[in-house]
Amino acid sequence: MKKLIIAAAIAALSAGAAFAETIKVGVTPGEHAQIMEKVKEVAAPKGLDIEILEFSDYVVPNQALADGDLNANSFQHQPYLDNQIADRGFDIVSVGTTITTPMGVYSSKVKSLDELKDGATIGIPNDPTNGGRALLVLASKGLIKVKPEVGLKVTPSDIIENPKNITFAELDAAQLPRSLADVDAAVINTNYALEADLHPKEDAIAIEGEKSPYANVIAVRTADKDAPWVKTLVEAYHDESVRAFINDTFKGALIPSW
Repeated sequence: MKKLIIAAAIAALSAGAAFAETIKVGVTPGEHAQIMEKVKEVAAPKGLDIEILEFSDYVVPNQALADGDLNANSFQHQPYLDNQIADRGFDIVSVGTTITTPMGVYSSKVKSLDELKDGATIGIPNDPTNGGRALLVLASKGLIKVKPEVGLKVTPSDIIENPKNITFAELDAAQLPRSLADVDAAVINTNYALEADLHPKEDAIAIEGEKSPYANVIAVRTADKDAPWVKTLVEAYHDESVRAFINDTFKGALIPSW
């Protein structure tokens, strides 16, 4: 009987070890990295060990995922992913939503968009998706008007009314917080704003509305989308303790999107 008990214990341990799986998840610094650390805690008892790798830009995490250097990433919204797939042919897909990060307009020189002078310069991200998003934020505040037929893919050339003759400086998204001394205002993604100690609700002079199509997602290779670990990863992210962590930590700067 004693031998049977020992054998059963060994078998149980072996089964647990066999179920345990390690995956690599790419994130950008700031809120995506912080939240994934919490997700890692939730996933561990479920047999999923998450190794978190941080990337400083928006291009490399998708390339690394497509190349097999990552199992998943969590840093981008759906329109950006769609654009990357169209432009680069990545065979990757979103498997779950994460957070919505409202884009904000920040300035060290003015306290409102109304104070911008004729010929002012505004920094926007230089990637097509986030650059277009930035212009739509400014259009929603009445600063400019853009061609309605272009949808989310608006560019500076699609501006049809620019009464203040605003000049747009297209810069790498991560560099925008550091550009505030050189421009009159900048439209900055929330992850880079928070990294620079800029809080959307406290420091932004204008902010994107809550009804936004830019919910962030978890992405994996299409071949992996039905893998058991993907289901575990998404379930861990959508755990109520993760929602509470987001709300308590970011005080409304980020919105859980599930």
